[in-house]
Amino acid sequence: MANETPTVLRKIIARKHEEIAERKARTSAHDLQHQILEQSAPRGFVDAIAKKIEAGEAGVIAEIKKASPSKGIIREHFVPAELARSYERGGAACLSVLTDVDFFQGADKYLQQAREATELPVIRKDFLVDEYQIYEARALGADCVLLIVSALERQQLHDLNTLALELGLDVLVEVHDAAELERALELPNKLIGINNRNLHTFDVTLQTTYDLLPQIGPERIVVTESGILSPADVQAMRAHHVHAFLVGEAFMRARDPGAELKTFFS
Repeated sequence: MANETPTVLRKIIARKHEEIAERKARTSAHDLQHQILEQSAPRGFVDAIAKKIEAGEAGVIAEIKKASPSKGIIREHFVPAELARSYERGGAACLSVLTDVDFFQGADKYLQQAREATELPVIRKDFLVDEYQIYEARALGADCVLLIVSALERQQLHDLNTLALELGLDVLVEVHDAAELERALELPNKLIGINNRNLHTFDVTLQTTYDLLPQIGPERIVVTESGILSPADVQAMRAHHVHAFLVGEAFMRARDPGAELKTFFS
C-alpha cells in the first residue's frame, strides 16, 4: 500500500487482511475454485453498460448499500432482492452490491440475493487486496470486481486484474486523482471509475471527473462515482460526454430506488 494512502483506507485494508485470514481458515482457495465451476457464466458487466450507451441512454450501475462509515445507516428497510428488482424496473444497466461487513454492513449473501432476483450483471463492491478475494467474488457469482488503485501497489493491481480477467470477470478500476489514473491506464480495461470523493477530506466535487477526462481516450468508458445527487448532476456529466454512472446513496434514501433512478435518467 502506498504511503499516501488515506488513513481511513489504511484502517479498512488492515481489517480486510484479518478478515481474509479468517475466511481462508474456513474455506480454502482450492474449495473456492470448485465452487466457481458450479457458477453460471458471467453476465457481461461492461457489455451491459456499453449497450445502454450505444442506445443513447446512460449506463447506470445502481448500488445496493445499507450503510457507510461516514453516514451510518443509509436505509433501514433493506431487502437486496427487492432493491435489485426495483432497479431493474427503473432501467439500471448493472448492480453494485457492498459485501464489506465491518464498515458498510454488507454481506456476501446480499450479492447472491440481488443477482438471483434479476438478470442484471453485478459487481462485488469491496476492498480487494488478495487473490483469494478474486476467486471468492467469482464463487459468489459476481460478474465484475472493483479494484481501487489507492489501496494497491502497482504490481498488486496488475496481478489482481490479470487473475480477474482470467476468471472471466470484468473489472472496474477506480481512481481519485491524476497519479492514480496514470497507473489505471496501464491496464487494458475498458472501464475507468473516477471517484469524486476525496478520501483524505471526504469532500465531494464533480470537478474531479471533469479534470481527469482529458487524459482518457475514447476507447475507455468513464464511470463517474459519488456526488451524483440530482438530475442536474446527470445532465452536467452527459454534457461532458460521461454516460456511465455509479449511484448509491441518492437512490437508497428514496422510497422506491428504481423510480428515483428513472427520474434521474429520464
